[in-house]
Amino acid sequence: MNEILKKKLGIAYPILAVFLLYLLILTFSRLSLSIWHFERVNAVEGWLPIFLSGLRIDISSLCYLLILPTLLTCLFASNSKVGKLWLVFFRVWIVLGLWFIVYMEVATPAFILEYDARPNRLFIEYLIYPKEVFSMLWGGYKLELFIGSIVSLFTLFFGWKLSAYLVTNLRFSPWYWRPLLAITMLLLAFIGARSSLGHRPLNPAVVAFSTDPLVNDLVLNSAYSMLFAVKQMSCEDNAFKHYGKMKEQDIIDNIRSTMGKNSLDFPYPKLPTMTAHTASYQGKPKNLVILLQESLGARYVGALGGLPLTPNLDTLIQEGWSFTRLYATGTRSARGIEAMVSGFSPTPARAVVKLGKSQSNFFTIADLLKSKGYHTQFVYGGESHFDNMKSFFLGNGFSDIQDFATFDDPEFVGSWGASDEDLYQQAHTQFTQLNKQDKPFFSLVFTSSNHSPFDYPDGKITPYNKPAQTRENAVKYSDFALGKFFKQAKSSDYWDNTIFIVVADHDSRAYGDQLVPINNFHIPGVIIGKGIAPRKDDRLTSNIDLAPTLLSLIGIDSINPMIGHDMTKDIPNKNLRAMMQFYKSFAWMDNNNDVVILQSEKDALGFSYDPISKDLTSKKMPKSIIKKAKANALWGSLAYDKGYYRSLNTTR
Repeated sequence: MNEILKKKLGIAYPILAVFLLYLLILTFSRLSLSIWHFERVNAVEGWLPIFLSGLRIDISSLCYLLILPTLLTCLFASNSKVGKLWLVFFRVWIVLGLWFIVYMEVATPAFILEYDARPNRLFIEYLIYPKEVFSMLWGGYKLELFIGSIVSLFTLFFGWKLSAYLVTNLRFSPWYWRPLLAITMLLLAFIGARSSLGHRPLNPAVVAFSTDPLVNDLVLNSAYSMLFAVKQMSCEDNAFKHYGKMKEQDIIDNIRSTMGKNSLDFPYPKLPTMTAHTASYQGKPKNLVILLQESLGARYVGALGGLPLTPNLDTLIQEGWSFTRLYATGTRSARGIEAMVSGFSPTPARAVVKLGKSQSNFFTIADLLKSKGYHTQFVYGGESHFDNMKSFFLGNGFSDIQDFATFDDPEFVGSWGASDEDLYQQAHTQFTQLNKQDKPFFSLVFTSSNHSPFDYPDGKITPYNKPAQTRENAVKYSDFALGKFFKQAKSSDYWDNTIFIVVADHDSRAYGDQLVPINNFHIPGVIIGKGIAPRKDDRLTSNIDLAPTLLSLIGIDSINPMIGHDMTKDIPNKNLRAMMQFYKSFAWMDNNNDVVILQSEKDALGFSYDPISKDLTSKKMPKSIIKKAKANALWGSLAYDKGYYRSLNTTR
């Protein structure tokens, strides 16, 4: 039978045979691990998603592994000297691939016992210290070392024998068919590797479905898990590399000083910013809704001196507690989410939403509120795996993901998913249902209509300009949807016991000839709800201050690591500040609009910012201000690297 297949499939035979063998090994390993953790898989009804999504992950992984040897085999495999030489390389490739897959799966149970996860960045980090790691393994894991060695030797021996059989007596295609065969196989491998016809290729966030991180890990295979961690680590830039060194205690002291606290307020030595926060409101805990607006800079908001595009938001700004000098920490949605749900300060690296070490046990207000009995939810009209949101949220306190797949017959679907009207209708329906339960809720609602290519339904607004699909018109439509939502919300049963905030994630575009275009970080923010008195707050505010403020308004006392201010309280002017990450440059601005900008591997520069002209004028800054700015620029990387930013009841 095998010889018949060899003749019919020709040079495709060894490739398909190896592919199926690898797939069988990975499926068997996943089944074994799932049976081992039967109760946890059963608790989330995870059997079907684990194996269906696991098959998708495995196919993608194997396509990446085999795409190059497949192409070269189709082109060069033959009875010639060059062809035979390539077949030797091909055999080496598939044997090493077999060993890597088998070894990673064999190493997985011991790693799960230690870390409750598949091999990830920790597995790689240990490889950096081979002497210490080998001593540790020899001291406590002799059996595992023995098994790993035996399995490795057997795999290499068996694999080499198998590879010889697979390439023996092959039928080679004529040369004129080879380019077509190579292109066909390459196309199939590319489709399999990407595993998506959508905007983004397959990644762990796409297949994450559970609040149990280990169950989500079972969907993956360990080779994929580790290599994805390598990719993530390459993106984990470090502020110390760019802005220079500073003693850890100096960083911590400066951060604490800016928080307005002294060392006695921090009783947890291993968690240097962990401290008690007392809420201003002390009644029955309220619901919390964050309405995160995509790309809505202050320049598009009439009430903040921008274009006349937001009449509904302008009305809310008059009715609620509005922040006139609110600045975002970055220029991307993931950075805005980072600030709003975790209060984490920006770094030159990607936002923690995307980084490996923050996918679980990283502090978020969702995790805190969940521990207080809240239902925690994310509502989004698109694909929640975008920007790795789904994986980050499920691993850090969000228990309910309402994304496009959960929407029932949306009225309009654009490039980024359901329209903002559909989004708010979904949110309103959810809030109405949740309000009937005997527990408070927290919901993060993230809009998307104000994103290129600016898709929105016809006939809803009078266009501001032409053509219809412009950012200005998309802003108008998104504001229209916001006004429609608040008309419903104000007459709902949940209105009286809910605090809302409408805030942008970032401006639409940061550009210009200045080192950091401060004006392009200016965003709207207004808190609305029963009991919130109209107020125009002219204090300098960062979006990392909003999470502590919201917790105070809904009546949540807590111990947490957030360094932002609770703006319900009197904050000394000297402690007011905004921080902005613009690619590799970091800007620190105080309440007097004095700015320190740190650039990669350069001396700090001082400026004065004019909010009217939007210009930065050179100004010499005191060393103390520069030191404080640098400490804040370094804090995020320090906290991330050392695991300082987590809930009090979690461990790493």
